[in-house]
Amino acid sequence: MTGERGIRRPGRALTALLCALTAAGLYGCSGSGPPEPAPTPTTAPAATSPFTGLPARAAPVLAVKIDNVGAARPHTGLGAADLVYVEQVEGGQTRLLAVFSSRLPDRTGPVRSARESDIELLAQFGTPALAYSGSQTALKPLLRAAPLHALPQEEAPAAFVRSAARAAPHNLYLLPGRALAAAPGTSPAHDIGFRFGPAPDGGTPVGEHTVRYPAARYAFTWSAPDRTWRVAMDGRPAGTTDAGPLKPATVVVQYVDIHPSRFHDVLGSVSPYTETVGTGTALVLRDGRAHEARWSRPSATSGTAFTTPDGGPLAFAPGQVWVLLAPGAHRP
Repeated sequence: MTGERGIRRPGRALTALLCALTAAGLYGCSGSGPPEPAPTPTTAPAATSPFTGLPARAAPVLAVKIDNVGAARPHTGLGAADLVYVEQVEGGQTRLLAVFSSRLPDRTGPVRSARESDIELLAQFGTPALAYSGSQTALKPLLRAAPLHALPQEEAPAAFVRSAARAAPHNLYLLPGRALAAAPGTSPAHDIGFRFGPAPDGGTPVGEHTVRYPAARYAFTWSAPDRTWRVAMDGRPAGTTDAGPLKPATVVVQYVDIHPSRFHDVLGSVSPYTETVGTGTALVLRDGRAHEARWSRPSATSGTAFTTPDGGPLAFAPGQVWVLLAPGAHRP
């Protein structure tokens, strides 16, 4: 969050990503040879969103860091997101990274600060825009060097507004249309590895599934009438101020390595780093069933593929997708 201090060396995947940018003079690092050019993303078919599997035109990608403590709820605009990531932050709490492309709400938030892990996670989207309230000073050079359009409040003040209905720091909101106007050249939505279609064979019937972080808890309850999952956060139903309950069609619990970084906030709490490049296990919830899965992301610029235990693609249900970057290895 703003005012944080400290520094860490970037993780291996992030280091490789930033080294590829030295030709632009944005981030200094050493290597044994010239950087390889980043692959050119494949533009998504105009008729279908690669993030939801639903009809959509190709449009720029806007990621927004969303506050998620009790005082920040209910959220605004989150129902319009194509994709929502849940990330662990200091003290075992969580923040949300909402990805918009198919639809833009009038406003969304509350907005909070960026983390180092966001750089690696967002590299698979090409050059997206990232809106956030600010960042610790030591993180700013990494954000400036990253392949994204950084939109902190200080750089795009016209895209942010404060609400008199809530106390700071939980009252900062983003105007997405203005944010994208301040980020020309943002990449359109393209394939990030998701596949949509009929459910795979098998799976375990499940009416509710809970995911726990050290200081946060998410429960997903299957709603058969509308074929979506209803979300509860810390034991309370999660909704929005503008669109009612949150209703993802697919929930992915992606088990990842979360380890301490050298960044920490003004209170001394260590900022965790979430590794999203590599391989691991996952649990995919769709259509009232839980499917064991594996995930693979070979590099920061690669998409993330989810497969069944026998190696076939694991298709998601069309609609909003939630990906919970959960600590530890899954034990079936």
